[in-house]
Amino acid sequence: MKCKICGITNLEDAISACEAGADALGFVFYEKSPRYIEFSTAKEIVEKLPPFVKTVGLFVNVNSEDVNRICEQCNIDIAQIHFDANDEFYNELKVSYIRVVRATCKEDIVKYLDHYMIVDAFVENFGGEGKRVALEWFNGRDCSKIILAGGLASENLHELKAYNFYGVDVSSGVESSKGKKDNTKVKEFIANAKSL
Repeated sequence: MKCKICGITNLEDAISACEAGADALGFVFYEKSPRYIEFSTAKEIVEKLPPFVKTVGLFVNVNSEDVNRICEQCNIDIAQIHFDANDEFYNELKVSYIRVVRATCKEDIVKYLDHYMIVDAFVENFGGEGKRVALEWFNGRDCSKIILAGGLASENLHELKAYNFYGVDVSSGVESSKGKKDNTKVKEFIANAKSL
């Protein structure tokens, strides 16, 4: 199972996550988030990362020009679109992207079944609050293109074993405080996810 560690704010946490086996690192470009990172800081971190680790920029309520500019400026591989956007927005993107479904009911998770997507629990502040999606919503569904986010921690990953999710995305579940990762929690989370 693929693992994305989101809300990276410093080089130490980034390198530690990579050494623990993270497949992707997430950088939050949403100024209202406690995990917000300046573009220049994100660029400095990305430049020091080992090869074969994907970088993901999280965006909320911005236009396609901003996404393209910031991703190019910071050498971000994938744009994580954490808000509802129309087809025109996606057509204008010059970078790979992944949609986020902020699920409020089980009908929400069938929106983009033909595409890889992140499914997160709906919260007003766009994630990072540890709220979980109801697993029963995924019963009987093909989850092979779904990256599950929201309320995950090393202790509850075993609950996902039956669903065949493509990956997991964690932020608050591996933190010592908002924006600061706990290296032990990161290692345990990744090890447990990879064992599923």
